[in-house]
Amino acid sequence: MKLNTISPAPGAKKTRLRVGRGASAGQGKTCGRGVKGQRARKGGYHKVGFEGGQMPLQRRLPKFGFRSMSAPLVAEVRLNELASVPGGAIDLESLKKAGVVPQNSLRAKIVLSGSIAVAVTVKGVGVTKGARAAIEAAGGSVEAA
Repeated sequence: MKLNTISPAPGAKKTRLRVGRGASAGQGKTCGRGVKGQRARKGGYHKVGFEGGQMPLQRRLPKFGFRSMSAPLVAEVRLNELASVPGGAIDLESLKKAGVVPQNSLRAKIVLSGSIAVAVTVKGVGVTKGARAAIEAAGGSVEAA
């Protein structure tokens, strides 16, 4: 292959439409702009979404949704996931090393989902009431952060 033999694919390049060259050329007189009005004039300007004074679509529709900025930084941990953490002590670092929570997590909270059979010591991690009761019932303990 040589650089002087390379050409665009067939149909990739279209010839420029030459407007205002007579009726027989197909784009004579109004040059495809229709008749009169702001859009037919040179320099005619509309704001994006402007509908001629009618309430625009983006303002007619209701606002909805919310994306929390802190949600990706807080992880939820189920009780049955605690079994995959080696050692008896559970803190944020041990949860990250075990791959239970993402590495960018700043906080974690243990929720009552599943069951726990081993006694664990939870330190510096949030715990719900039900999860605390289940951990203590299994012989473990929860220390404040």
